[in-house]
Amino acid sequence: MRLHHVQVACPAGGEDLARRFYRDGLGMTEVEKPADLKARGGAWFRSGAAEIHLGVEDPFAPARKAHPALVLDDVAELEVVAARLVDLGFEVDWSQRHTFPGHERLHTFDGHGNRVEVLAQPTASSRSWSSASEFSRVGVSSVPSRVRPRPMPQSSAPASTARV
Repeated sequence: MRLHHVQVACPAGGEDLARRFYRDGLGMTEVEKPADLKARGGAWFRSGAAEIHLGVEDPFAPARKAHPALVLDDVAELEVVAARLVDLGFEVDWSQRHTFPGHERLHTFDGHGNRVEVLAQPTASSRSWSSASEFSRVGVSSVPSRVRPRPMPQSSAPASTARV
């Protein structure tokens, strides 16, 4: 058995903000949805074997705890992705960087408030940056210790309807 994709929810009309995070920030490629599913909204993204499907959900509620965890090739790539996310205005949380054995990781939230983890196995040649001053040398202006996701608009719709 293997995992085909992870489904993450977004509100109606949230595709452009999803593209900003998953395509522009994480560097994933948008995959065209099958014709039968396009009318449902949402967007699909892929990088290597990892695939994330954003489906429209009404009412929408972000996943604050449950999350996809994406593995990168090395720590240098993890740091590049972190810098790109920060440059795009997404906050990156390094507070748990060394808490998962055999990996370095970060946590962030997509533009809709869904939690996302990104991790990589350190190699002998990779080095772990540990201070904000080192990040400033590569153009990252701040490395917040906690992620403060944006407040999400509340929907007044009474029932949950998920569309994939």
